[in-house]
Amino acid sequence: MSIDSLRRSARATVSGLPQGFWWLWLSTLVNRTGAFVLTFLSLYLTVELGHSAWFAGLVVALHGLGGVAGSPLGGTLTDRWGRRPTMVTMHLAAAACAAALAVVTSAWAIATVVLLMGVAMQAVRPSINATIADMVPAHEVRRAYALNYWALNLGFAIASIGGGAAIFLGYRTLFVVDAVATVLCAVIVFLRLPETRPEARTDKSGEPVVEAKVSMVTVLRDAPFRTLVLLNLLVCLVFTAPWIGLPLTMADQGLSPSSYGVVIAVNGIVIVGFQLLVNRLTDKRSPVLLLSLSSLLFAVGTGATALAGSSVVAFAATVVVWTVGEMIHVPTNAAATALLAPEHARGRYQGVMGMSWAVAGFVAPIGAGAIVDGPGPNVLWAATFAIGILAAVGYTLRLRKALVDDGDGSSSGSDSGSDSQGDRGEGEGEVVVEVEVEVVVVGDSAGDSAGRAAVSA
Repeated sequence: MSIDSLRRSARATVSGLPQGFWWLWLSTLVNRTGAFVLTFLSLYLTVELGHSAWFAGLVVALHGLGGVAGSPLGGTLTDRWGRRPTMVTMHLAAAACAAALAVVTSAWAIATVVLLMGVAMQAVRPSINATIADMVPAHEVRRAYALNYWALNLGFAIASIGGGAAIFLGYRTLFVVDAVATVLCAVIVFLRLPETRPEARTDKSGEPVVEAKVSMVTVLRDAPFRTLVLLNLLVCLVFTAPWIGLPLTMADQGLSPSSYGVVIAVNGIVIVGFQLLVNRLTDKRSPVLLLSLSSLLFAVGTGATALAGSSVVAFAATVVVWTVGEMIHVPTNAAATALLAPEHARGRYQGVMGMSWAVAGFVAPIGAGAIVDGPGPNVLWAATFAIGILAAVGYTLRLRKALVDDGDGSSSGSDSGSDSQGDRGEGEGEVVVEVEVEVVVVGDSAGDSAGRAAVSA
């Protein structure tokens, strides 16, 4: 492939999206570029304050637990209050927590602040995902989610490098920088991002159409979406396991922590370097195919970790495999959520989906550590392989009718609320809330992405 063709491919990947999306993209980049708290929190707690490794792990887990509550909260506020007010408020709340960590020193205060920070950081993700679904043309939704996820990882990589170089300034200084970056993110959203929450629809006489109320319970009663959430939870468990199990497995093979640092850096390098290319190659593909493929890549990549022996190169190769799965899965899953969500309930649907990431971020580290300490690393990787295969089969068998390929590579639901609910309940034995829905159409089917939030947790 020539330089000119690469340039044309890159231009096609980033062109055609509304200006508002790029302000949102910039806010994501700024926010993640200053994301130092979670990256260096465990070192701060153990090295600076002298707490035990057990306490550091508990505090990081509390961040994930906060996300379990924050995601549905953010989804509800996104639909009731609006996208932009929710983003601004939660960004400012997260900034306040980051600044507080530079001041508080007691164990209970730190734990409380980190828990609240988990709530705020996860609560902002449904509003981001809903905004993208609101403003981006339907057939470009998956591409937009992929680009936003790329910004998140690019910022994360910059934060990791910059934080490591600037750590001589002190952990508290990094936390203040994190707070400033998050405030700047909120300012960008407040000044440049328009509110995108859909206006109430009217009938032919001009009277407002009364939309059926959608609660979190209603969302969970949506059979196809519930299946999507449960399958995503399985994938998230597999995705999160290497961040705990991989360093322990490599240490068990006698490899140094620096070797693990090199291996896990491959994840960020591959995403930053190849996310746009992967997005180009997967454009217009069936979302069910992509979700099944990503699950298989997670299964094979993590499962092969048991066969890596003591080779750093082999461990790095396994990371490459499941990282490609990550690049496919996160934007596709976020777009699938947008496809299944009624327009007036996008925030709640994204909030419930984000909760699956948060639950995995809390459960997987504990489970992975217990398995490695008990039956051993090979059992962990055999389990992730089996769970990944199960998820791939589930996507193929359970979501083929809900995420239909209309023949030109774009997913399509039904055209009306009653038809949509009838089709989506088929095979599940359940009819969900009957609402008149204007279905979102996407090319392929995320907080979130949230994927990186789960990794941090």
